[in-house]
Amino acid sequence: MAEVDNNGWKFAQCFGDKGEVEDITEDGQGGTKNLYHSLFHFVRRIGVFAWAARQRLVLGRDRVPVPDTDIISTVEFDHTGDYLATGDKGGRVVLFERNDGKKGCEYKFYTEFQSHEPEFDYLKSLEIEEKINKIKWCKRQNAAHFLLSTNDKTIKLWKVFEKSLKVVAENNLSDGLRPSNGQLSNLKLPKLTHHDTIIAAVPRKVYANAHAYHINSISINSDGETYISADDLRINLWNLNISDQSFNIVDIKPVNMEELTEVITAAEFHPVHCNLFMYSSSKGTIKLSDMRAAALCDQHAKLFEEQEDPANKSFFSEIISSISDVKFSKDGRYILSRDYLTLKIWDIAMENRP
Repeated sequence: MAEVDNNGWKFAQCFGDKGEVEDITEDGQGGTKNLYHSLFHFVRRIGVFAWAARQRLVLGRDRVPVPDTDIISTVEFDHTGDYLATGDKGGRVVLFERNDGKKGCEYKFYTEFQSHEPEFDYLKSLEIEEKINKIKWCKRQNAAHFLLSTNDKTIKLWKVFEKSLKVVAENNLSDGLRPSNGQLSNLKLPKLTHHDTIIAAVPRKVYANAHAYHINSISINSDGETYISADDLRINLWNLNISDQSFNIVDIKPVNMEELTEVITAAEFHPVHCNLFMYSSSKGTIKLSDMRAAALCDQHAKLFEEQEDPANKSFFSEIISSISDVKFSKDGRYILSRDYLTLKIWDIAMENRP
């Protein structure tokens, strides 16, 4: 890891080959405008607290404007932490793998592929952006990697694997001589030899036409067979092997849209129990549901909500209390939620306060 002095920050490594790694100091001389996207980790030493950027993605320089398509929209590690996936507004997915040849936690480029393309819904006269909203890794079962990626409307299952390229090394005309009478005395079977190994990405399934509103979350179940996708008003349950059918398990859309008071902002399966999942709302609540209770899980099993002091209520209270994302801990005992200003850790056994 790079040395961090008491007065500033320093980059240890940079993702990609666009631009150079620079020191960043408090006096502003280190080119802080070049920091479009950085992955920071915290460093604590005795009596000294400092931040250091372990690696960063440099998407442009001061004098070169960064295209909107290059702006990263989502980041996701796999279950082992050995691979990192990033999605951008251009519909591309870039994968990185841990660099075992380096000390510490550093990643190198693995592969890149175009996941989504811009589309147009002619029935609704609506443009569908190619921006990647979420990426989720499936648990690895063999040498290949499987991951889900989604834009506003369509979810895709990708298979990423090493592909061996072979070329014909020997055949009947390998010496460049052709028989004069058109006949060969000895026939040889063509031989293939290994030429190169590439990382290939192919779409295995396309899950489309299931959401009327923009998809904001996808989460793979612990059973490895199903996953959920959530938009503003509905949550659907999918089987990974069935792309043309899904089941609606949460629907908060009112009969009269003028009575709409909240929207779904995020959803995630429990990491251990395949029947449990949670979803958060714009009103600052987290609801835990059990799929064993009913086919339609509009009635939650638990409600996590912190009561607000009426004296502190203001015009902006509802805006800043909206939860933007939720995550279970690895053992499923705790819930981490993020709103506009704070991070909160909830005990799944205590609903009234974090």
